Parts: sequence; structure tokens; C-alpha cells
Amino acid sequence: MGVADSPGTVADNLSAAPASGGHAGSRLALTVGALGVVFGDIGTSPIYTLQTVFNPDDPHPVPVSRDNIFGIVSLIFWSVMIIVTVTYVLLAMRADNEGEGGIMALITLLRRWTLPGGRRTAMMLAALGIFGASLFLGDSMITPAISVLSAVEGMKTVSSGMDDFIVPVTAVIILVLFLVQRRGTAAVGRVFGPIMIGWFLVIGACGVGGITKHPEILKALSPTYALGFMVGHFGIAFFALAAIVLAVTGAEALYADMGHFGRSSITRAWLALVFPACVLSYLGQGALILDDPANIRAPFFLLTPGWGRLAIVLLATAATVIASQAVITGAFSVAAQAAQLGYLPRLRVAHTSESTIGQIYVPWINWLLLVSVLTLVFAFRTSAALAYAFGMAVTGTITITTLLFFYVARAKWGTPLWLIALGAIPLLTVDLLFFSANLTKLVHGAWLPLLIAVIAFTIMTTWQRGREVVTAERERREGSLREFVDRVRTDHETVATVPGTAIFLNRGKETAPLAMRANVEHNHVRHRQVVILTIHTGLVPRVPAAQRISIDHLGYADDGIIHVTASYGYMDTPDVPAALRLLDPAETEGVLDLDHASFFLSKIELRRGDEPTMALWRKRLFIATSHITADAAEHFSLPRDRTVTMGSWIEV
Repeated sequence: MGVADSPGTVADNLSAAPASGGHAGSRLALTVGALGVVFGDIGTSPIYTLQTVFNPDDPHPVPVSRDNIFGIVSLIFWSVMIIVTVTYVLLAMRADNEGEGGIMALITLLRRWTLPGGRRTAMMLAALGIFGASLFLGDSMITPAISVLSAVEGMKTVSSGMDDFIVPVTAVIILVLFLVQRRGTAAVGRVFGPIMIGWFLVIGACGVGGITKHPEILKALSPTYALGFMVGHFGIAFFALAAIVLAVTGAEALYADMGHFGRSSITRAWLALVFPACVLSYLGQGALILDDPANIRAPFFLLTPGWGRLAIVLLATAATVIASQAVITGAFSVAAQAAQLGYLPRLRVAHTSESTIGQIYVPWINWLLLVSVLTLVFAFRTSAALAYAFGMAVTGTITITTLLFFYVARAKWGTPLWLIALGAIPLLTVDLLFFSANLTKLVHGAWLPLLIAVIAFTIMTTWQRGREVVTAERERREGSLREFVDRVRTDHETVATVPGTAIFLNRGKETAPLAMRANVEHNHVRHRQVVILTIHTGLVPRVPAAQRISIDHLGYADDGIIHVTASYGYMDTPDVPAALRLLDPAETEGVLDLDHASFFLSKIELRRGDEPTMALWRKRLFIATSHITADAAEHFSLPRDRTVTMGSWIEV
């Protein structure tokens, strides 16, 4: 805890729009990078979606018949069109916070504004958004497990004796994937981008090959087949939605990763390559099943000629590794933003690109995901078993994102109510149908993402509440800064002035830093030049350097004590020494010797108290969560050899 828990930022321009210019080469590079990072999840859905829909072991199986095949393929096409293309690409991605996307960006936008309905409305919407972010974290654990498992399972179409190797091979691939995360999404995207281009071209070509056998499958592009299937066979179609939703998994990753590559790059890649290739694959698989219903055991792999089957298994494995990358990258963004906004402790974040803004690696989240994903692989062992759990996280996140988007559109953009209703009613109807269908799989595995989300939601809201309690008690102990400065200024008998410059990091300018108070009250000294520095994080992604610094002389212009506020966006990295060098010497009440200055941090140890501030179990959870807080000196870029940490304790 301590000053490090002030709402300083974690990531350097986290998820901001890339800093590249408008040159065609740069745009192409960003599009290729987006293909390598953003579209892996949704781009590998054709591997397992149709196979899962017609899975005979499903609790609510869909019979393989001509009408059902046309209806399912049509439903998949229009689900992708409505949820991904309309809800996310055309609508939600317009609600960005200065280039930053994802459900956390929506929460930030809501917190920035004065909403109709006041504080209660803001709190309810923020809580809803936090639960959506929690569901996305659950998705980040399930996606790598089901994606890689489904691809490695393709080995069974090559050789029937490979069953025993599927889980060990999957575990090794996942382990390697998480070990290379520290190299950054830029490096990963450069490697994965060309692979994904090849992937989409291949699955599109295979789809065309299937379509040529039964061109009539193209009729499924008509919405009449989807509507006719829903109306005429609602009992079958409703339960089928729980598997059809697999076709749109990864939609939230498009939004969450928007800041890494920019909206235009993601839109171009989706409309020009990803969407057409996936549609062709689904149509081709539908034609293949029409040709022989036995092909439903592995329609994606059987769509490939026998001579190329091993190659497609290897390519699919590579593509599903990339699918995992999409949600891992999104999880880094969501966790780092949550820490910025006060829902998680300060996390250590590594910046992995010097040229592209927003490329980050969060070690703690990386290792948490690794352990979780491996646990799921060994516990469920097949992609079919995981499929029941997969859709719940996706549909919950999509529904919440849609709700928040239309609230933003109405409350802040002033969109007419009739237009809101025209868009929100059909889109939310679709979302809620998918969500309801997945509820029917609750006892078959859909409980898992809900459990993960509830745990994450509980941790984040407990941390937010605990910070409020600690901040209130800390402010009481620190006392008034103005009164403290008055005392130090006049008390020359008991407080000696020593040469040098001292920088005290503090939460604000209303209260005195605990470290400075301890220096005066116990050591009876003060430095000749004192800077009380507050790191302020605004609800905007970035703050220009020209607006970084503001100074308050605290009532006196000749006592050598000043208060400095360094303002950052929640995607900036607070660099204290760099910020202090922006100070104008004419305003600092003396020359600051920054090369030899001492930096003082106030560290708070938490103890469980008797006050009814929170339930006992939440106090224990809050204290346990505080132990993962990253080192303050490293976070604020302080020189370790000149940083002094002074401790205190607070009961919660």
C-alpha cells in the first residue's frame, strides 16, 4: 500500500492508438500485426463450431438433417454479422476513450461524465462493467485451453493412435506460448501476422472446395433460413445457440485490443480477409456434411484433401496458439486498466515496444493465466467438454458491452431515443437469446466462467472498497498539510534545516506525507529544498508533457517547500525524475539538486481491525491482495540508491 497505491498509471500509453503515421506501409504493417494478435480467437472458431453444434454427446443434440444444416449455417453467418460486424466493428468500437477500447474503456467513459441518475447510476453501471471485465478474464483462461486442444485433436484425423498424446502436446504448446509473452505483442504480431494471413487464405480456399460440391449451400446466406429454423424448430434452435455462439468468440478481443493497432486496421482486416474466410469455411463445412453426415465428427479437418491433412493440423495448431494470444493480450490490457482505475493493486508492467504505444506485458497476469489454462486442459481433457463452459463468458461480456454502449450513445452522444430503440432492441434480443441458451448448459460446465467472474469481481470490488477505507484513515493520520507547513516554517528551535533536496511522494496536497511528518517529529530535521509530489491519474489515456506539471507554493514563496502535481493519463507511465526536470527553476523557491535528491516513500502495512468497515472475509481478502502490489520505486522510476521507504500501519 502507501503512496504507491495512489491512482498512478501502470502502462505506458496502454492500448493507445499506435504512433505510426498515415503511410500505406505503416497501415499495412499494423493490419498484419492485428491479424497476428487480434483475430486468432475468432479466426479459429471454424475448427470446432459446427462440430460442437452437431455433437451427439451434447445434452441437447441437434439432429443432422438437410433443414437443420441450412438453418445452423445461416444462424452462424447472421450471428457473426450481427454480433461482430454490427455490434462491435460498426458500433462499439466507436465508443473509444481517446483510442482505447474494451469494456474498461466504457467504464472509464462513464466515470468521466456526470450521468443522469447521479452517483447510484454511475456505480451500478461501473459494477456491471467490472463484472463484464471479470467475464472476459474467464474467457482469457478458457480460450487457450479449448483452442489449442481443438487443433491438436485434429491429429486423430491423421492417425487414430494419437489420442494419448493430445493433452501432453497441448500442455507443452501452451507452456511455450506463455513463456514467450515477455517478448511483447509487437514481436509476436510480426511472427504471427503472416501465419494468420496464410491461415485465412487456406481455410477460405478449403471452404470454396467444399462449396463446389454442393453450391446450394450458398442459400444459407439468406436470413430466411435462420429465421425459419428459429421459428419452425425453436426447441432445437434455442439449445443450438449455446454452440453457435462459439462462432463469435473473440469479438470482445477485437474491442479490447483496439488500442494496440487502431480501429481502422482492425476494421480493414476483418472486412477484407477474416470475415470472408470464416464464412467460406462454414459454408464449405455445411456442404461437406450435406454430402455425408458422417463428416460431422471433424468437418473442418475433413474439408481438407487427405494429402494436406497433416499440414492443416499443424497450421491449425499454430493458428490456435495465435487465438490464445488475442485474449492474453486483452487480459493484459484489462488487468492493467483495472489497476489504473483502482480496482486492482498496482501491477508490474513491462513495456515491450519502443515504437508502438500500448504494447505491454504483465508478468503476474501471465503466470496466473498459465496455471489456470493448464489446469483446465488437464481437468477437461477435450475441447467438447470445454465448449459448454466457453459460451457463457462470451455471451455475458457481449451483452454487458452492448448495454453500456447504448447507454453511452443515449446519455452522452444525445442519440435520439427512437434510434437507440431501433438498434438496442434487436441487438439485445439476440444477445439475451444466446445468454439464455448458455444458461441451459450451467450444470455441464457453464458454471466455470461464472465462478471465475464472481471471484474476479469480488477481488476487484473488495480492493476498491479497501482502498477507500485505507485512504480515509491515512488522511486522518496525515493531518492538514498547510498546518504542518506553518509549523515547520516557524519551529526553528526543534526542527533543524539540513542541506539537500528531498522529494516526498504523497496522495494529494491536502494532507502531509507520513514520511515527512516522521522526519520532522522523530528526526527533527527538514531539507532545505522540499518537494511534495502527487501523481494524479486522470480518466483520459494520455496527458501531454506540456500539461504534466503544476506547482502550489502552499502559501509561502520563500520557505523552500512546494507542492507539485504531476498529471498522467491512465495509459502513461509515471516517471518521477523526468517529471521533476520539467520544473521551471524560477518557480521552485531555490535550485533543486535532482541528481542528488533523496526520494521518500510512505509504506503502509495493513492489519485486520475491529471496525465494521468490511466483512471479516473481505478484510482478509483485501490484505492478501495487497501482497501482489508491485514495487513503488520501480513503478515511479525512482533511483533505488536514493530512495528511502518509511513504514507505518493501518487497520482495516
